[in-house]
Amino acid sequence: MNRNAYALLLLTTLFWGGNAIAGKLSVGHISPLLLTTMRWGWALAFLLAIGWPRLKADWPIVRKHLVLLATLGTLGFTLFNVALYSALHYTSAINVSIEQAGIPMVILLANFVLFRTRVSTLQIFGSVLAIAGVLLTASHGDLSRLLDLDLNFGDALMLVAVLVYSSYTVALRFKPQIHWQSLMIMLCGCAFIASLPFAMIEFHSGAGIVPDLRGWAVVAYTVLFPSILAQIFYIRGVELIGANRAGLFINLVPIFGTLLSILILREAFQLHHAVALVLVLGGIGLAESRRR
Repeated sequence: MNRNAYALLLLTTLFWGGNAIAGKLSVGHISPLLLTTMRWGWALAFLLAIGWPRLKADWPIVRKHLVLLATLGTLGFTLFNVALYSALHYTSAINVSIEQAGIPMVILLANFVLFRTRVSTLQIFGSVLAIAGVLLTASHGDLSRLLDLDLNFGDALMLVAVLVYSSYTVALRFKPQIHWQSLMIMLCGCAFIASLPFAMIEFHSGAGIVPDLRGWAVVAYTVLFPSILAQIFYIRGVELIGANRAGLFINLVPIFGTLLSILILREAFQLHHAVALVLVLGGIGLAESRRR
């Protein structure tokens, strides 16, 4: 069972690492809030085509949990990606990838405070190492900038995104027991509806960009891989090994994101990125060593 969870979570983090690259490639080819809306709109259409019978069968349960499902879709699918895609207009894909490693630390803290979930010393220490790598990245190698609150706007947006997705992950424990197709249809549908006002404001302000050929390619990637496959794999991974351990695998997003940023975007890899990645890898290794 653990091996299945590990395989699913590895693919999840690979697809999410690619999401940051896609977001960076979208700059100037499709506006970030429209990208979020189109991503969940097309994902919803695809899932409805294959999962409508399941949703009809699960509707009595779904109807009782509409508020919860709307909250989950808005947090994990809409707000997180609005922040991520917007952040990529101001900071590098490497930074965005590494900063996502702060999610497990927030998950551990929230589960402990809210639900008194047991946390091992190694998990705590590993998460501290990971968050140290995140802060090093956000400050561009100069931690004194944090004390002065001198953060790049894109990096600040990603710290907000970390809090948002951590909340989503913790709240997944309350999701109703319905088929994954019904769950994904509802999450994508709620995310699509919640994203519409953002896209409308974007175009009303004159910042909207209709997708060109590259923009449509980015939409296609984000719909199939980060939106559908990765979300399904992540939800299943949380079911198999729990939110604390599944959340730790998000530390692999910066690894994949960094490698893809260098290979595809030709972004510069600096010393503080290397130190941050060592902290992140060391963190996940320590946190999982006791389980192994």
